[in-house]
Amino acid sequence: MKQETRAVTVGEEPDYTNCGDVVMPVHLASTYARQKVGVPTGGHEYSRTDNPTRQAMERKMAALENAGYALAYASGLAAETSLILSLIKTGDHIVAFNDLYGGTRRLFLEVFTRNYGVEFSFVDATDPGNMDKAIRPDTAMIWLETPTNPLLKLCDIRAISKIARAEECLLVVDNTFMSPFFQTPLDLGADISLHSTTKYINGHCDSVGGCIMLSDRGIYEKLKFVQNAAGAVLSPFESYLVMRGAKTLPLRMRAHEANAMKLAAYLDHRPEVRVVHYPGLATHPQHSLARRQMSGFGGMISFELDTDLERSMGFVERMKLFKIAESLGGVESLIEFPAVMTHASIPPEKRREIGLSDSLIRISVGVESPDDLIGDFEQAFDRL
Repeated sequence: MKQETRAVTVGEEPDYTNCGDVVMPVHLASTYARQKVGVPTGGHEYSRTDNPTRQAMERKMAALENAGYALAYASGLAAETSLILSLIKTGDHIVAFNDLYGGTRRLFLEVFTRNYGVEFSFVDATDPGNMDKAIRPDTAMIWLETPTNPLLKLCDIRAISKIARAEECLLVVDNTFMSPFFQTPLDLGADISLHSTTKYINGHCDSVGGCIMLSDRGIYEKLKFVQNAAGAVLSPFESYLVMRGAKTLPLRMRAHEANAMKLAAYLDHRPEVRVVHYPGLATHPQHSLARRQMSGFGGMISFELDTDLERSMGFVERMKLFKIAESLGGVESLIEFPAVMTHASIPPEKRREIGLSDSLIRISVGVESPDDLIGDFEQAFDRL
């Protein structure tokens, strides 16, 4: 089946032995009765371990990523935490892209390095050779975001997967910015694809969740054990919301991309804009890679105004349709300052090191009329 069909049908198959629900119902039971002591009814014992709604949602997520398995968690960071707890031990080394979501970097250094002795090296993964050089005998994992948050840098998943395989490291790709509709890392050689389902997969800014997709049965069993043992699972109602949102993922992603292309081109020609970061622009330094490994360019843009921080903040505060808010991937257009919002936990010197200036602005382009969105920028530029 094509992505559009899988998004609608997988996990939503009617149960004709019951009442034939067209939509997977929300199973709110915390525990399940059984007729015989040693035989769980339908394999269900307790909702932390398994819940019918969450299982259906996980099936849909696996289908979208061309994966054998998926596991759903209470947030994207809960998924990351469970992933490392499941597969990494004290003293292991992880090589990571130096341009990562601020919450991921904080989790790595302030939790896993400080409390559990896991070592991290942050390198520029736009050059696969840098990843190769950073690998040590104790390296257990390579961690990528592509495109990155917030500078929209890309890394060659296929090339780095060959390095990971040769060095016997697991390759994890945070695929949140592209969604499974525009990029499927497992098909490019990654071992694990990870998402904050809060973003594009849910798509309506009304659910927080995370998901891990993979095809290796042995790794899945380790992750499943910790998912149950640690318990940071997605609730039945949140699972229902993600399933509902995922049905329109292909439609929304096309609209996000179409609007983002128009806005990126518009911003690229404004004299007040110093630089625009969007992989769909031919001027993006990795545009050719984007065309090779992605089927679309997504709805995320970041840019810098040719002015100081105070005026840049004033510009953002004058936006009317774009709401000043963290997060991304919803039908609503959002705008934010990474240095003081999503990436404030990263020290200033580290932000400068990766090219994240204090005046960088990030926008999540929604599905409103592109004319209205450009008009919103027009009125803000007129008052800059």
